[in-house]
Amino acid sequence: MSEHATRTVGLVPHRDRATAHVWARSAAQWFGDAGVTVRIPKEEARAVDLPDLAAAPDEFLDGLDLVVSLGGDGTMLHAVDLVYPAPVPILGVNVGQLGYLTDVEPDALEASMPRLLAGDYAVLERMVLEVVVTADGPGAGTWYALNEAALEKQRSGHLIRLDVSINGSPFTTYAADGVIVATPTGTTAYSFSVRGPIASPALRCLVLTPVSPHMLFDRSLVLADREELGFVVCGERGNVVLTVDGRELGELAAGDEVAVRAAPEPLRLASLRPRDFHQVLKAKFDLPDR
Repeated sequence: MSEHATRTVGLVPHRDRATAHVWARSAAQWFGDAGVTVRIPKEEARAVDLPDLAAAPDEFLDGLDLVVSLGGDGTMLHAVDLVYPAPVPILGVNVGQLGYLTDVEPDALEASMPRLLAGDYAVLERMVLEVVVTADGPGAGTWYALNEAALEKQRSGHLIRLDVSINGSPFTTYAADGVIVATPTGTTAYSFSVRGPIASPALRCLVLTPVSPHMLFDRSLVLADREELGFVVCGERGNVVLTVDGRELGELAAGDEVAVRAAPEPLRLASLRPRDFHQVLKAKFDLPDR
């Protein structure tokens, strides 16, 4: 459970969804009326027409007790990008479609205010990927992903080739349209769409799944969280692009290296109700009882 009352809240609404703007303005008023300081990232504050609550990126996180994401899973991932690795819990309000990462529906938010103000919610921890890119291009650096990192072809009709190592030892060369490394949380996202396995978010593991592999070895690999995957790009420049949680980081050239491991800090999600992963899976995918 959260250990203290909520005094400062960050709101992250979907920039382009009108219903998210309506709920963000309502939430800002509810929190403000309760004496809570409210901040909204500058671009989002402009979109929802609340310029007085706008905060620059380097000011948004200062002293936050809670972040409320108002949108779908894409907005949640944007909130993660803004918050991680700070230990600030994120509450997802489903103003989107599937809302797999979200916790509550918008019409339940006002009724939940007393609990949010009192810090009366559970804090769930989810594993995050740490992606380290050694390259000369724009993707160089360290990046974090709640769902997945993907190395993919940029042009149709071309394969990519990646020399893959596990814990520093050569494994094999993948010839495919791409590869995805997912967290357990991310196994219901992009990895799922290419027939990767579903893993409970209670686990800590890395799931490597090839995309349309042109090789006999075409199965997913599940690795322990203490293990590390390494990729070296083979072949021509400009055919491989790296994306992290759907954000394109840029092209990779031959010889560029990508290391993927479990990040040392978990992401923290606020939850107002018990979450049974298997029942959420059943509901979101509309699975019958029999």
